[in-house]
Amino acid sequence: MSDGHLRATYNEIHAIIGKASERIAPWKPDLFVAIGGGGFFPARVLRSFLKHPATGKNISIQAIGLSLYEELPDTTSEQIGRQVIRTQWLGPESRALLGRRVLIIDEVDDSRTTLAYAIKELQHDVEEQLKSFPEAEREAKRTKFAVFVVHNKKKAKAAELPADIPYFAGEESA
Repeated sequence: MSDGHLRATYNEIHAIIGKASERIAPWKPDLFVAIGGGGFFPARVLRSFLKHPATGKNISIQAIGLSLYEELPDTTSEQIGRQVIRTQWLGPESRALLGRRVLIIDEVDDSRTTLAYAIKELQHDVEEQLKSFPEAEREAKRTKFAVFVVHNKKKAKAAELPADIPYFAGEESA
């Protein structure tokens, strides 16, 4: 009887990410943003398959910490599972996103709440940073985002991703 969890070995996860990298490569990401804690490992593995499109070197990994299901200090039981809590953010480093092709990485797309939050907030940060440039330069510096998850749970989602955001899943299951 399935409990809805994808149970995979390290080698199987490595293979899932490797196969997904073939679909991601044409999008040409040049920066990874891993959602902690689950996105760190997939980002590191994906970096062994994809290289920076301009330099051929490793793609840098930035980290953001978001929590939806964890009990954290100063959170209430009403927040757990309903409200995304920031535990770590890019801050001034969000300027490093400008003009980049950023792949946001997490391990599981369950409710899509965390992914939608990350995209919305990162896009907001980029738009704020763009205000410091002349209007004529802004479009060239606008960041392109995409999403990669190792496992997409095929079920009704609590949030939607913008239609212009490419979405890549390693595996999908009910």
